[in-house]
Amino acid sequence: MTLAVTGATGFVGQALLDRAELVQQPVRALARRSQAARQGVEWIAGDLDDTAALDRLMQGAEAVLHIAGLVSAPDAAGFDAANVGGTLNVIEAAKRAGVQRLIFVSSLSAREAHLSLYGASKARAEKLVMASGLDWTIVRPPAIYGFRDKEMLDLFKAAKWGVMPMPGREGRASYIHVEDLVRLLMKLIPGGEAVTGKTFEPDDGREQGWSHREIARAIGWAMGKRPVIVHLSSAWLHRAARWGGKLTRGRFKLTPDRACYMAHPDWVASSRAKVPESLWKPIVPTREGLKATAKWYRDQSWL
Repeated sequence: MTLAVTGATGFVGQALLDRAELVQQPVRALARRSQAARQGVEWIAGDLDDTAALDRLMQGAEAVLHIAGLVSAPDAAGFDAANVGGTLNVIEAAKRAGVQRLIFVSSLSAREAHLSLYGASKARAEKLVMASGLDWTIVRPPAIYGFRDKEMLDLFKAAKWGVMPMPGREGRASYIHVEDLVRLLMKLIPGGEAVTGKTFEPDDGREQGWSHREIARAIGWAMGKRPVIVHLSSAWLHRAARWGGKLTRGRFKLTPDRACYMAHPDWVASSRAKVPESLWKPIVPTREGLKATAKWYRDQSWL
């Protein structure tokens, strides 16, 4: 069967294509720019606003995996256009093509939609998926790390420098290696009673997640360092976002919207939304996964 994929050129999408090639799963993938040929992948030129491209993407597909999403935007309209409007376009294209199975990659931020514009847009997208009438499953990953990731790269760089700024001491979060996440996504493709109409929050299997100090120490260990950890209060996170935005003319990764998200103390995957162990369970130990990620960064000269 052919799997239609959005977001295939991103961090998670590239890992998904690696996994699909390994298990010989044919993929048709949407891409805004020309892509190098990959075994088992048919590239479709276009984006989430291109109706004709979405129709080509869905033609003859048995399922659609919607990974594409915007994590940074200047305002609510930017998030909504990509994350809400884009999801609606995918749903409508799937219906036109008769594709019934939809796996939507959302975010834990949708659980606390009031905290950030990004989370609010993901929550609205989830509502569209739930009301679509399709055979849907929603996956809300926690913090994702692994090869090709540029989001957590800054933490590894900070560990190398010896000082790691982290959110408040009281906060905890779950983590997942990208290879574990894409194994789950592939397992969900067939659907079935155990997964249809369900929202899952996968993680690395560590109950109650990691405190910010624990994950900072683990990244430091992966880098062969013991960095000084500086916990930033909510007020300081917001100050850093404002100052960084001004100094970099809006190119600073820590935006005010992300500061709201990061200041929240509980980003631990819920045990009530756990994936059935009979279907999937994580196999990458986080400390070893972080160490392998650090080695990959070094090998690619990213550090």
